[in-house]
Amino acid sequence: MAPRRRCPVCGSRQWHKEPSSGLITCNEGHVLQSYRNETREVTELGPHTLRKRTLKSNRKRKEKQSNADPKLYHGERARYHYFQCLQLILRMQVAALTRLWELPPEFEMVCRDIWTLHLELLPQPPPAEPLEAMHGEGDKKQTEQSSQVQVDTQPADISDGEEPEEEAKDSSDESSSSESDEDEDDAELAALMRENSSSSSSSDEDIEKQPKKNVSKKGVQGIRSSRRYDSPASNISVLVLACWTLRLPVIYMDFVRLIEAYELPYLDPVRLLPTSLAQHLTKHTAHALSPHHSPKPVYLHIQTSRLARLMYSTYEISTPEMNAPPILWRAVRGLRGTPTLYMLAKTLARVLSIPLTLHRSLASGFKRTEQGEHGWHRYDNAVPEVSLAATVIIVMKMVYGLDGEVRHPQEKDDPARTLPLLSDLLACIKDLDERSKMDEDAIFSAKSPMSVVDLSEPMLDKYLDFCERALLVREDKRTERHVMADFFPLHPAPAPPASKAGSESEPLRRLTAPEISLDAESQLLLSPAESYSIYNTQDILGTLPEQLELVIKRASSWAGLDEEYLCGVVERFERRLVRWWDGVKKKEREETSLSEVQ
Repeated sequence: MAPRRRCPVCGSRQWHKEPSSGLITCNEGHVLQSYRNETREVTELGPHTLRKRTLKSNRKRKEKQSNADPKLYHGERARYHYFQCLQLILRMQVAALTRLWELPPEFEMVCRDIWTLHLELLPQPPPAEPLEAMHGEGDKKQTEQSSQVQVDTQPADISDGEEPEEEAKDSSDESSSSESDEDEDDAELAALMRENSSSSSSSDEDIEKQPKKNVSKKGVQGIRSSRRYDSPASNISVLVLACWTLRLPVIYMDFVRLIEAYELPYLDPVRLLPTSLAQHLTKHTAHALSPHHSPKPVYLHIQTSRLARLMYSTYEISTPEMNAPPILWRAVRGLRGTPTLYMLAKTLARVLSIPLTLHRSLASGFKRTEQGEHGWHRYDNAVPEVSLAATVIIVMKMVYGLDGEVRHPQEKDDPARTLPLLSDLLACIKDLDERSKMDEDAIFSAKSPMSVVDLSEPMLDKYLDFCERALLVREDKRTERHVMADFFPLHPAPAPPASKAGSESEPLRRLTAPEISLDAESQLLLSPAESYSIYNTQDILGTLPEQLELVIKRASSWAGLDEEYLCGVVERFERRLVRWWDGVKKKEREETSLSEVQ
């Protein structure tokens, strides 16, 4: 440090050293003369000097260890595996229906063809079979060895600056255009191999690293709407369409009842899958395969009608009409009707042009209506059995009124004389409702508030059998041979006797018909189809008469739909009937006027 002496120029004692030049200057900037600053450059360190020891190794960087289960499938391979499970569940469902309903072997063939068309018509068809499943174990090992050799032969990463300078210079001198082309080809092959390997199995960390796509609300809704078509309910729609193809008189509630009774595999089907398939399911895939509730008939009808419409528009495969006569008779018996009521309902259904197809565009000779006639074909896409039940209700309203007023036929040839009394008919409907509440399916359902303490010994045994069927897994689930024996048998076993059918197959009860009386009091009463009332379903404050409400409630429980939906179909068909009757009277007036002119 400079001595504390005065500056010969200004006399200041404040000195400082400039860092750039190393000169000593005072506050005024006068340079101190006769001052020498010497520095020593040390080129070699002594033996006692501390120095940091560095070691160089050619070890490769360790890849991050993934905690994901290698048995679980993700991505496209998981989706392909999901459809494999759906197909096996469909096999189980076909085998169950064939056993319960004694269906012919052609039913399985029809289901197989419709299932193939269903996969082709999905908004997002199933992906191709994974590469690992296409090759054998030898090919897989060879692919892994080739990929390992390729990784070993690739040059090490020189971005870390850990290679010697001589090796870096040699590698830069020996590089050429041909080697750069080979490196590009190797990079492309490595990228392709990474894509193929990522399709087999990927970890959760890799999924999180992928950039999130900006999906709008419409895109999310489109994804959700496309996913519902490959849900487990699509298997039931395939079964329904196969039954329609074979002209089987089934309704949607037949499948729903079997599902709720665990006779048809649908609820919690993962326990029925073999271990070789179930071990690859993630929790999300298993959740998608296991619905919590049985499907509603309206949802099944939407799925089935869409599939039938796409089959016709894409491949021109037409689905036959519903086998209406047996189903109409089932609807009549569901309301405790008679053959006379069946004939009247059949005539009215022909007048109203009740649609008998899954979709109105599949009807032969269908013509698009004008804008002012849009109400005529409304509810043409309704559930077919609901349309038939609504027709039966309209006939009952025309005959009995169901509004608290007594109707009495005045003419001798009136078909209403062959129908039973309204009081007896309503008593039978009430008795049927009471017995349906004590039915085995109703007691064991999830909606029933029953207690095991209240069950009798025979009913308790049935409940234990139901629990065993609904909760326990198969005895030979871990064996692979039972899959081939159950779903691909060499000689089909004889089918057991069919299960009990619905209440509509019970024998007819003898009901009393109204007596023929032509006195003055009977002539003052209303006749059938006189003073007909149409109730507006949009009137939320209105109430239905007690008699009509009882019939509506019974019909809705038979069809498995809400009472509001059934009332809407009844109202629409009633207004269609009024328009038809106005057209008939108008045509009669025109013919009368033409005859008078002539």
